[in-house]
Amino acid sequence: MTSQMWRRLVPAAILLLGLALFLLFGLERYFSFEMLSRHHATLATWVADNTMLAVVLFVLAYALVVAFSLPIAIIITPLGGFLFGIWLGAILSVIGATLGSVAVFLAARTAFYDLFHARAGAALARFEDGFRRDSFSYLLFLRLVPAFPFFLVNLVPAFAGVRLTPFVAATALGVIPGALVYALAGSGLDSVIAAQQAEHGDCLAAGHPDCQMVFDAKGVLTPQLIGALIALGLLALVPVVVKRFRSRARAAL
Repeated sequence: MTSQMWRRLVPAAILLLGLALFLLFGLERYFSFEMLSRHHATLATWVADNTMLAVVLFVLAYALVVAFSLPIAIIITPLGGFLFGIWLGAILSVIGATLGSVAVFLAARTAFYDLFHARAGAALARFEDGFRRDSFSYLLFLRLVPAFPFFLVNLVPAFAGVRLTPFVAATALGVIPGALVYALAGSGLDSVIAAQQAEHGDCLAAGHPDCQMVFDAKGVLTPQLIGALIALGLLALVPVVVKRFRSRARAAL
């Protein structure tokens, strides 16, 4: 393997190494609802006193979480709503998610696109061409529908040779609904923490293993919300369907 190839692998290797170290040292235990409940007052006070710095650090932290594909995004997103309110928290989450996604996209495209393209058969080549032609609509669909893992949607466009501009636009637009929903959930964390502390205060203070703070961030994705997101995703594919219909109609003339 040439030195140039090694240099192209470095960004992807750094992202993989960061994820491996995070999991190896079990750092996810520091990013839980229980930890937030213990320090929420201190954290909220610090953010109120250092708002601009907190905004920058939150966006940077969110971008790193997405770039390294750390399994804590479901905690970080509601945290934005808790610290900054629904609208600012959602905006900061969208910015952080987009920046982190771009880092993964560029690292994967730099390291693996040529290798993937060289080994792609005729079927994969056709898929690649089709995906590139309507990349914005396809990506917006993938972002809106919660059935597709976020990190995977960062990788597929890189392998398909999608340009950076539609990737950024579809990512930023596609994560807005989810960011708003989780920021809304996070904005109510104060009342959830207060209620659980009032109900289980003595048990929590004693540190009993069977008594833990509980906040199910996944619970905000109700069947109705999932249905709405799928409908939005299908709406994003309408331009693709119209374009295909027009192409076939012109070909038939």
